[in-house]
Amino acid sequence: MTDVVHLDGITKRFPGVVANDDVTLRVEEGSVHALLGENGAGKTTLMNVLYGLYRPTEGRVVVDGRERQFDSPRDAIDTGVGMIHQHFMLVDPMTVTENITLGNEPRKWFGMAVDREGAREEVQALSRRYGFSVDPDARIEDVSVGVQQRVEILKALYRGAEVLILDEPTAVLTPQEVEDLFEVFDELTAEGKTIIFITHKLGEAMAAADDITVLRNGRNVGTVPASETTREELAELMVGRKVLMDVEKADREPGSDVLTVDGVGVTDDRGVTVVDDVSFRVREGEVFGVAGVDGNGQTELVEAITGLRDPSTGRVAFGSEDVTDWSRRRRIDAGLAYIPEDRQERGLVMDFDLVENGLLGSQHTEAFASGGRIDWLHTREHAETIIEEYDVRPPDATARSASLSGGNQQKFIVGREFERDPSLLVATHPTRGVDIGSTEFIHDRLLDLRDDGVAVLLVSSKLEEVQSLADRLAVMYEGELMAVVDPDDVTDEELGLLMAGEHPDRELPSRAMNAGDAVVDTATDGGGGVS
Repeated sequence: MTDVVHLDGITKRFPGVVANDDVTLRVEEGSVHALLGENGAGKTTLMNVLYGLYRPTEGRVVVDGRERQFDSPRDAIDTGVGMIHQHFMLVDPMTVTENITLGNEPRKWFGMAVDREGAREEVQALSRRYGFSVDPDARIEDVSVGVQQRVEILKALYRGAEVLILDEPTAVLTPQEVEDLFEVFDELTAEGKTIIFITHKLGEAMAAADDITVLRNGRNVGTVPASETTREELAELMVGRKVLMDVEKADREPGSDVLTVDGVGVTDDRGVTVVDDVSFRVREGEVFGVAGVDGNGQTELVEAITGLRDPSTGRVAFGSEDVTDWSRRRRIDAGLAYIPEDRQERGLVMDFDLVENGLLGSQHTEAFASGGRIDWLHTREHAETIIEEYDVRPPDATARSASLSGGNQQKFIVGREFERDPSLLVATHPTRGVDIGSTEFIHDRLLDLRDDGVAVLLVSSKLEEVQSLADRLAVMYEGELMAVVDPDDVTDEELGLLMAGEHPDRELPSRAMNAGDAVVDTATDGGGGVS
């Protein structure tokens, strides 16, 4: 087959950093090519060179057999190269049609007016051609993240893209939406389009790609056919060492209750009940997992526990203290650490540097402030410790958070929260957007906290993650706990049924908390009783 893209000896330097070091990449026409690597390995920088956002310091960009010099993304788009970024670039109040055609609207009346109906028909035809189910009249703010991603793809196709670059396309998708996206890849390649997608997820690269190129420290360390490699081989290429793919969790006897959630209900901003009579306890030295498809009340439940939202019913307690009405700050002072679901909205101030972001939540504590004055020297040392311990790249405490990749932003937040010395850690999607080596490290640290007696509430849409780390596992569906089960004695199929709101044929055992404790078998009665 013909190479549609050939990046030849690409080097890209920034002040003090070599992001890409003599990288050569060949991508065959009509194929799906995965660009795999750790956070900070240079994947996005390399694709930004192909897309015209950066000029290479050295090397050549060849598209369709011709050397190109892109001064801007406009030049790349005109050559048939489109890019869908990790954080979508859509206008929320506008419709699907308006977003897709923005800046390229069909005209009528000798170019004097936008042909809105013509634009709508073009979008409908394009959507039908690729088998997309997208309402051209829907507003972006009203559609799911998966639909927004399809709109971004359609926007690139509308502008004539033959090569589509997708940066971490599955980072914000549910498992079902990931499957849908891979079906979209099939539709596009069947039409002769070429897909390059950036990822750090081994399983997705192997499932969706024809070929996989691995970057490490800015260099190409190998390109392999997806059908001829293994997860272990790819992981070793990514990090330069063997990676333990399975979590090793020691047996531990849990202690007393740290978190009690008792009959909690939550209404959302529309006044709709999204959490309904949920009860559970998390003990010292225990990981209590919550699984479920995103959007089934997990977010609002966590917000009620962490003080970001008031529950409409029920109570939340830390130990013997009823904290239902406590402020977020008071809960932090009581020993709560929180890894938020949305790192950019809840975890960081994007215009702050890492020194300032490392202080968030601790700016009133004696360790960082005395007499109302912040000890900036100690604060900087704290940020530098997180950067070194959690391998945040680039290792620069003065870097603005917005300049970091999503995975490195996540690693910094995880490090900051782990270093609070908490008695309760609420971790929502702690490894979202994080590479395999860092995921292994975060999992090990979570289990270290557990073994040190910390109570851990882990919320994740990754079944493998939550099942391997949790001592007890709850499944949420439409705001209710479907069951609290022993993760070692439940199958993926049974968990999938629970996540879809159905009960398995057999009665699922629920791991008792302590000898003599009564345990509500939520797998059979469908309630949300304390387990």
